Amino acid sequence: MTAEAGLPDTLRDLPVWTPGPVELADMELILAGVYRPLTGFLGSFDTAMVIAGGRLADGTPWPVPVTLSVPKELTEHERIVLQDPEGVPLAVLRVAEVWQDPTSQAWRLAGPLEALRAPAHGPFHSLRRRPDELTPHDGDVPAESPEEGRPPTSPGNVLAVAPRGFLHRKQLGQLRQVAERLGAEVLVLPMLSGEHDECLVRALLGVRRELPDGARIIPVPLPARGDTGVSDDRDVLLHAHIAAAYGATHLLADREIEGTEIPVVVPEPWAYDADVEVWRPVARIEPDHVQAELTPERLGELLDAGEPVPDWFTPPAVAAELALARPPKLSRGITVFFTGLSGSGKSTVARGLADALIERGGRTVTLLDGDVVRRMLSAGLTFSRADRDLNIRRIGFVAAEITRHGGTAICAPIAPYAATRAEVRRMVSAVGDFILVHVATPLEECERRDRKGLYAKARAGLIPEFTGISDPYEEPEDADLTLDTSRLAPDEAVGEVLDLLVEGGWVRPA
Repeated sequence: MTAEAGLPDTLRDLPVWTPGPVELADMELILAGVYRPLTGFLGSFDTAMVIAGGRLADGTPWPVPVTLSVPKELTEHERIVLQDPEGVPLAVLRVAEVWQDPTSQAWRLAGPLEALRAPAHGPFHSLRRRPDELTPHDGDVPAESPEEGRPPTSPGNVLAVAPRGFLHRKQLGQLRQVAERLGAEVLVLPMLSGEHDECLVRALLGVRRELPDGARIIPVPLPARGDTGVSDDRDVLLHAHIAAAYGATHLLADREIEGTEIPVVVPEPWAYDADVEVWRPVARIEPDHVQAELTPERLGELLDAGEPVPDWFTPPAVAAELALARPPKLSRGITVFFTGLSGSGKSTVARGLADALIERGGRTVTLLDGDVVRRMLSAGLTFSRADRDLNIRRIGFVAAEITRHGGTAICAPIAPYAATRAEVRRMVSAVGDFILVHVATPLEECERRDRKGLYAKARAGLIPEFTGISDPYEEPEDADLTLDTSRLAPDEAVGEVLDLLVEGGWVRPA
């Protein structure tokens, strides 16, 4: 695939690639100067040094690997256009090194980046700023003549906080206390992860009056990196580096970390004083007046049940966004994903579940049966592993969109590979709930039921790569429910799935 029209003639014939969410965020932060001194993606030696000791090969401190994975066919090119998911070209990578990750075996490219245009996607993009666009006191007005390559300066201290989650009354009080002690301006850098970003930013804007005067809110695209071979403390180091790039002199965090670019400030413990009904430092509260804090588990229970979050715990604006980010289970989107061998009975149970839910009412239901999807969504795909994975990803994408909008998606493909099922679970779990049902009917029973003669043809070698015969079925280790339809009538199997949904709170009892 080559670059789209609209680029300079010298770039139109270059291959294009859409990086993943973390890589796109890294690219944006490199081009914005937030990741200084990095000018592009790291090579093998720099990456190894960062993982081993938190430093680049030249000794510069750097906390996390910043790498770009590509298909092997792209490793033969000297330049590549990198684009966003909508196909908008953002930068050109000049390839300085091609290397293969020794752990994952993924192919990676390293080299400097040349910006083509600024990214223009994502919620609240208008609030984002490059460090060199900030004036000392106003994050909403670009600097008229910033010095090239230098972050903004401030006449006093600037305290940054980099939340991934919501700020409740305790955190807001601690932030105000530390800012007052330091005599600091406040810079709030919400780390956008791709999940409920709009709720997080709206909640911060909703409590702006409870932030210190003049506090600036600048969203930063930074999804969680997952397993990169480095410790969790490296996230704090990265947040400190980002905060420093935006001119912060201190970072508010929940633990001290050595080697940060700017000092990390850990607030003193706070609690809710039930006597005077305010949050305040624990040292100022009589022990018998300390009210137990609302735990994350209890908060989740309240949201799942659709019960109000108490005002003493969080401001109403935050409570409203919490309810949007985590709707009650009865109205939350859900995907029920059946997997099993051909002839296992998964389609029969899935159809029965869809009918039962429609009869009960209260939920919109979409059935994505494997055979129907093959005809309507994946026509033309073969049964190679690559095409099977693509078919399941397509099902997962559609199911995630149904789930995102509060619907119920019921899927019944074979889905033989654990890694692809896990990918679908991640897609759906980002926007709702995912339940995996393994229809574990024995192979012998599946063959006995085979009305189309597919198993016989597979054993005769007439159908290559047939799951269970000439291609493996990887039994799930993470199934939420396992059914054997050789021992259960269809109605009984449907009943077991319904019982799970009722017990989990997604469906009202009959």
